[in-house]
Amino acid sequence: MLSQRPPYRPARHSRKGLYGPQGTGLLLCGQPGKPLLCGGTGSQSALLEMPAQLPDRHEAGTANVPGIAGLLAAVEFIRETGMDAICTHELALARRFYEGVRDVDGVHVYGDFSSSMRAPVVALNIRNEESSIIADALAEDYAIAVRAGAHCAPRMHKALGTVEQGAVRFSFGYYNTEEETDAAIAAVRELAEQ
Repeated sequence: MLSQRPPYRPARHSRKGLYGPQGTGLLLCGQPGKPLLCGGTGSQSALLEMPAQLPDRHEAGTANVPGIAGLLAAVEFIRETGMDAICTHELALARRFYEGVRDVDGVHVYGDFSSSMRAPVVALNIRNEESSIIADALAEDYAIAVRAGAHCAPRMHKALGTVEQGAVRFSFGYYNTEEETDAAIAAVRELAEQ
């Protein structure tokens, strides 16, 4: 039933949403166009420019064969596991984390968690501490990897008033566990007490 499906869907245009290796992804075009990348004129290596015929026109350089094989395996995993199962798991972990940190003194969580239309991401700050310092502490003291800073979203940070501080972003994926989520909650609580 469509009404029972989680509204979040991982991005289908990037390696992150497809669980593929770094450096892989897809570009779908309705009509053949000018290539975005040029070089290594492939089947006609004596040419100065990319060949005119397809698919050679879009094959810039040596194909990332290991990455493509990894992306295929990732797509097969998604098809076998199912988008609903992946989305449900990721959103449950994000909700668990949010519930565990939202009322901690000194922790400011950003975003609307009353909406079901969201990604499994929780961004926060602890007091006025720079986000990079919190991220370093999480990595060094708790072995928790997060992303800190502006997240390639300067307008968002301007709207939030976090241009200077940035934010600490926790992103939850299918391979994360409840135990890891609980460890992240405990780490944020400890850092907020310092």
